[in-house]
Amino acid sequence: MMKLFDILFRIFILSICMVGLLCMVNCNTQTQSELEDQSYADTEGDQESDEIDENEEEEIKNYDISSILSVFDGVHGVYYAIDEDKIIISTTNLPNHKSPYYLDTEWEEERYAEYAGTNTSFRLNPNRIDEQDITFSISLNPKEAATKEPTPMGPIGISRNGVVFFNQYAAGYSALDNEINSFDSYLGHPAGSGLYHYHMEPVYLTTAYGDDAFLGLLADGFPVYGPVENGEVLSSIDLDDYHGHVSATKEFPNGIYHYHISADAPYLNGDGFFGTAGSITR
Repeated sequence: MMKLFDILFRIFILSICMVGLLCMVNCNTQTQSELEDQSYADTEGDQESDEIDENEEEEIKNYDISSILSVFDGVHGVYYAIDEDKIIISTTNLPNHKSPYYLDTEWEEERYAEYAGTNTSFRLNPNRIDEQDITFSISLNPKEAATKEPTPMGPIGISRNGVVFFNQYAAGYSALDNEINSFDSYLGHPAGSGLYHYHMEPVYLTTAYGDDAFLGLLADGFPVYGPVENGEVLSSIDLDDYHGHVSATKEFPNGIYHYHISADAPYLNGDGFFGTAGSITR
């Protein structure tokens, strides 16, 4: 009888152990399943986060300059129109400030003024300001060019008062060192055809609108700003090879690539257009 009782007791204990073991296996399996589900959820969340980051980055790079075109409204001699994804902007290129280069022109009485700058080596060149007919076709959605192109001699952009920008070279792609002595009080001068232009800071505009102000557009659609950003005066060492960088501006709080004027060479533009330039006709 004792042996039978002992056998039944052992069978009972063994049964309890088997039930416990099965419970542990099931619990572990369920936990692993839950972990896998959680791991998938985490991965899915990471993927969604990456997609959001990429979308935000893409949105920042999807530049649209439509919002700044109103600065050209009412500017004498400047006319523009939107043509699908481009702005067609033309200018008669007569500076709206006084200059000694209005001497002996039809605008002399209204706009002539003697040189009043600080350059003791100033000399009046033989050219005189004359009316022009210059038209730019510029993308409303500028993008970085896969292959950067050098800026041409002649107009490379337009300032907010309708005067065109030139690059950092004098005739024959020589340095501006000698030519600087012919810049008027607002740091512009006319070429042989009477085409007035700025190679460097248009002082009339930075005085009127501020050293950190939007000053105009280059032909690739990217904006040009003054020499100050966030209270700091920038020099060429702060900028890339094309004399620009990406950061937020007043007009583009989400950031945009833009050029800066600086007091040192290349003053406005470096090794070419950052974006793809549109057409320039005159």
